[in-house]
Order: sequence, then structure tokens, then C-alpha cells
Amino acid sequence: MISPRDRLPALLLLLALAACGRTERPAPPTQRARVELPSARETRQCFADLRALGVDFQPLPDKDNGGGCALVGTVKLLDIGVPTANLGAVRCGEARAYAAWARNGVAPAAYQILGSELSRVVSMGSYACRNTVGTRGPARRSGHATANAIDIGAFELKDGRRISILRDWNSTDPAVRQFLRVVHTSACRRFGTVLSPDYNAVHRDHLHLEDDHARFCR
Repeated sequence: MISPRDRLPALLLLLALAACGRTERPAPPTQRARVELPSARETRQCFADLRALGVDFQPLPDKDNGGGCALVGTVKLLDIGVPTANLGAVRCGEARAYAAWARNGVAPAAYQILGSELSRVVSMGSYACRNTVGTRGPARRSGHATANAIDIGAFELKDGRRISILRDWNSTDPAVRQFLRVVHTSACRRFGTVLSPDYNAVHRDHLHLEDDHARFCR
């Protein structure tokens, strides 16, 4: 009969072998960055979609800036039919959704509701290596960290009017309020996440448009 003292070395050996075969468990999702980047195939198809839409664009080189910030499958929009100010690198899928929204949502709404053609859309940028406002840690990177979001601050009309999110979201002019609600609703049909002043104070001066398939519209 094997005594407990004799079994101890064998038990320690088995534990050591088990430890060697064990792999380290990955950190929980909340503790590590999770950035979903488009594949080369998705990007090629998106480029083809933009060309089919008659969008003039320039593909940009991929760049990994570390920490969950990267430019992969991005483009520079040169001409979508509606001028847009302050717009830099944009993920192709985001650019595709934005072009459709600006041309088929915003421009017709400006003419039909406000009685003037749209002169240009004023953005507050697209790419920014940062977290979602008010959060910490690499797992909380904003859609802007991969150029997959655009912030829109205002719309300028050919009759000289400037409709801003900050000043006019709750305008006393019912037509202006209707226009902004219509373009907001139109954006919700084309983007995964759309955030407005009705969401929180952080978005009091812009519409956040993100192509993430989240179906979150506020």
C-alpha cells in the first residue's frame, strides 16, 4: 500500500504537468481593447460601392497608431455631390453611409422643408484617437479612434442661413426644428449609432454618426 508520503511527489509532478499545459485566460472584454477593423475584401467591395454611387474619393494608406487607434480601409472624400467641411480620413463603410445620407437625406430635406438648396454640411471631424467621452481604459475607444464616426455641427444653405445643432436643435422656428428632426431620423436609417442633443449634454452641439450596426438612435 502506498503511503501518503510516497504519493506526494507524484501528485506534485501531475500538478506541474497540468500547469505547463494550461494556457492563460484572456482578459475580460472590459479590460482590453476590442477594435473591429474591416477586412481587405470588405474594403474592396466598399470602394466598388462608392464608385457605383459616383463618389469621388481617394483611398488612404492603412496605419496602426497603437492602443486601439487605427486607420484601416479609410478614404478621403473628394466629391459626394454635397460639400462637407472639416472632414478628414473616414472608414469606407462610414463614408458610404454618409454620402447616401447627405445626398438623399439632408439635401432634399433642406429644399423641401426650408425652401433653400443645401450649400454644405459642416462637420466637426472624423478621426480622433480617444475614448468615448467620460470613460477610461483601452476597451472604451470611441468610434472616432478608427475613423468610423463623423460629428456634424451645422448645415449651411444657399440663401445664407446656417442651421446649427447647438443653437437650433430647439429652435423657435418650427420649420428648422422639423428639418433637424427629419435629418436625424434619416441618419438613424443609415448609421448604426446616432446621438443627438436629446441623448446627453456631451452631444449638445453635434450629431454623432457611426457605422457600427448597433441600431442605437437617440
